[in-house]
Amino acid sequence: MQLSGVLDSTSDYLIAPDPDRSGLTRKVKGSDQTGAEVSISVVEERPLTIYLNSREIVTAMTIGDYPEYLALGFLRNQRMLTNADEVTGVEYDDDLEVVVVRTRTETNHEAKLAKKTRTSGCAVGTVFGDMMDGLDDLTLPVASVRMSELYALASRINRTPSLYLTAGAIHGTVLCQGNRPLVYMEDVGRHNAVDKIAGWMLSENVGPADKLLYTTGRLTSEMVIKTALMGIPVLASRSGFTAWGVDIAQQVGLTLIGRLRGNRFVCLSGRERILRDVDPTTVPFESVKHRRKGAAE
Repeated sequence: MQLSGVLDSTSDYLIAPDPDRSGLTRKVKGSDQTGAEVSISVVEERPLTIYLNSREIVTAMTIGDYPEYLALGFLRNQRMLTNADEVTGVEYDDDLEVVVVRTRTETNHEAKLAKKTRTSGCAVGTVFGDMMDGLDDLTLPVASVRMSELYALASRINRTPSLYLTAGAIHGTVLCQGNRPLVYMEDVGRHNAVDKIAGWMLSENVGPADKLLYTTGRLTSEMVIKTALMGIPVLASRSGFTAWGVDIAQQVGLTLIGRLRGNRFVCLSGRERILRDVDPTTVPFESVKHRRKGAAE
């Protein structure tokens, strides 16, 4: 299956952000607090309507890159696509802003459409069906996390040129393995960014057992559930937690690490799986200015 998208050839990422890509941002003129005229880059939003075979499922607001991955990942994370469903094609029409995911046989998604839960995600996320469906019998692989790799990932990701550093008002999600970030997706909603990761994994048949998911957003119940259902055993963020997100992580055995900034972090689930192989006092502090400078180098 051929999917659109540009692979980043300038680093060891498989897919990295492309802040200069046409259509993702545009310049807007205004004034600052002193009244001086300014011109800044702002993130574009576009509607994307997702179909599963002949049925319209949802219209999401997105920045418009990797629409096929977003559609596949959304349907997979909503469990409208299962391991038993054979995807025969993913068709994107840029003019109509529509993605159609086709399967060899009809899927049983009507029950999911009958019940919707609006989530706390930015840009108004929507979860179909029972949010906790599939978690009771879920067993995540046991995966240790080296502090040295955690620090290396955070430093590398924070220094990667991105839409966030260029324009802000956006979330990022990064699929990682060991100390290497593999796929870095951004979108106006963190749920969209993680769905793009899920779609890429499904399309490329990439296994989750040895992966870590890093997000720039809050560690909410939705993010924890999606990560767990994807089979990824570790979720980390530079942001904070919600209580329900922590409860679910502890229930399913997900290692949950938040407030990861510089040499600091907090682990509220799976702390016994943290391998303390480095003295945190030897890790240099990274300010926002430092991160922006690193991205420009």
